Amino acid sequence: MSDYLKFLSKPSGRHESKHHIIIVGAGIIGVCTAYYLVQHPKYDPEKYHITIVESKRVAGGASGKAGGLLALWAFPEQIVSLSFNLHQELSNEYNGAEEWGYRRLTTVSLEGDISHLGDEIDDEEEEEDTGNGSTNIGCKTKPTITVDKPPKKTARTRSTGGLRNRLPVNLNWINSALIDNCSTLGGTDTTAQVHPYKFTNFLLKKAIEYSKGSIEFVLGKVNEITYSFETGSATGIKYQPTSFKSGAEGETVTLNADQIVMAVGPWTSKILPDCPISGLRAHSITISPFKDQPVSPYAIFTEFKTGPYSYISPEIYARSDEVYVCGEGDSAVDVPETTDDVEVVKSKCDELFKQVGKVSPNLRKGHILKRQACYLPVLDVPSSSGPLIGETNVGNLFLASGHSCWGINNAPGTGKIMSELLLDGEVKSADISSLDPSLYFDASVLVDEEEYEDAESGEEGEEEADIDYGKRSRTASQDLPKRRVSIL
Repeated sequence: MSDYLKFLSKPSGRHESKHHIIIVGAGIIGVCTAYYLVQHPKYDPEKYHITIVESKRVAGGASGKAGGLLALWAFPEQIVSLSFNLHQELSNEYNGAEEWGYRRLTTVSLEGDISHLGDEIDDEEEEEDTGNGSTNIGCKTKPTITVDKPPKKTARTRSTGGLRNRLPVNLNWINSALIDNCSTLGGTDTTAQVHPYKFTNFLLKKAIEYSKGSIEFVLGKVNEITYSFETGSATGIKYQPTSFKSGAEGETVTLNADQIVMAVGPWTSKILPDCPISGLRAHSITISPFKDQPVSPYAIFTEFKTGPYSYISPEIYARSDEVYVCGEGDSAVDVPETTDDVEVVKSKCDELFKQVGKVSPNLRKGHILKRQACYLPVLDVPSSSGPLIGETNVGNLFLASGHSCWGINNAPGTGKIMSELLLDGEVKSADISSLDPSLYFDASVLVDEEEYEDAESGEEGEEEADIDYGKRSRTASQDLPKRRVSIL
């Protein structure tokens, strides 16, 4: 665990008599929300208290294992420019180049044919003048076979024209003889990068510093949202402590709050089962490249032909001290209970290394530093690519999730927007009306008729009943008389 954090299993009680905000999730979205809350002009440590609840560790999911690409041409357009500019402002203020690897870079899309290459490649280097402005330092290969196939377009990439069939001069760590097409997606004016894990931890450290003791961090797995039948609003959470040192394993702790922010990405539907956000697993590796040749700053989207009808599309991001490579997503394994339970398939990681090694001798002669996997939060709604940001149709329950592959890019903008919603009651920095969670799912609760009437009549001895969102919503499929509690 990070040395700047003090972890609790149970709340200290300092939130009592203050306006209490719970943030569920210590990934980049939750951390940016906390940071911009304590930076807000209305935030007073004497009046407000923030509790961040995380099941295992800071940036344990995609926030610590993503590529960290930033782009002004990302989506959704409602928050991209805001967030891209905030990234630059944060870097200017805190020396992001040194602290979390912030830098501008060029993004290109490469297409080529590697179907004629076997698994064993001759590592003998030879310089070859390819006549395209770059130096081929790669292995001996057969002549490139041109693929008569239009460039692949995805929701993430969008060509802006530019270079065609010519590698940039300084992209000399890619074997140009294998490349049929090169197009520019963005230059240093529109693309940048960060190291996600370093960025998340640095910003959390600053948030704690500026909070003057009004932020505390609880290790616990949230299972329920509690709410009041009387007001129809969320009132808090129930969680199980996950610190082995706490001695409280299996115990359920109730923590009340004035406002609750769900920032748990692909884990959202484990707490709010009706929320249309699922997880897409993606494997990645980091590579220490061959030391004798520097790796120039490029983010590379690819499509390489590997057979008559087969293609691969690894993404390659050069960092200052390593190269990050990720593969295509899969849904073979459901989202597990925690980030520590994510299954990493070694063969998938090794295959990534073999794939990029075929097009880059520099990477092939390097070695793998990390093999990892994470889940991207995907919004399962045909009419929107996400994210969902704002208050749900349950009062005091807010959602900031479903950012897909652009979570790191859009985190500062999301955090600033959430701070305005929570403290001003309205968003001033962007128009997020189309990202309203209530447009896409109903966060109200399905309960069985008998228990609802018991709670209303006070038969349980309380005027206010805590209801388990997950448990009650899952009973909706059972053949019981039910009544939808309208919470508008």
